[in-house]
Amino acid sequence: MNRLLTAFTGLALSLGSICAVEAAPSLPLAQPKAANLARMRAESLNGGLASYRAAACMYETGASSCLISKSGQGFLFSFRGGPPGWELQSPPTPTLETRVLVSQDGERILAVPYNGPIP
Repeated sequence: MNRLLTAFTGLALSLGSICAVEAAPSLPLAQPKAANLARMRAESLNGGLASYRAAACMYETGASSCLISKSGQGFLFSFRGGPPGWELQSPPTPTLETRVLVSQDGERILAVPYNGPIP
């Protein structure tokens, strides 16, 4: 009987956590795709991963912290970056800022309004 009770309790806890995950607000499917595309464009423009790393916000699912706007034009991301390890410095010292506009479906880069020194 104890085994059955333990199994039932485990199942109930598992189902409860699944429901909690489903209840969380979800991102549009296109947003994580757009964030990945924007980050990869910045990496490409700034010398690849051997010489550039985008801010940590660009590695979060959907990069919500770096999302400036989501509109009919698409997703506009703005983020800083620099040489590998820049965020571990004290204080962190990014060297570049990048803004990338990605289409609403997350499939195409529409523009790179800025990629250069931090203004």
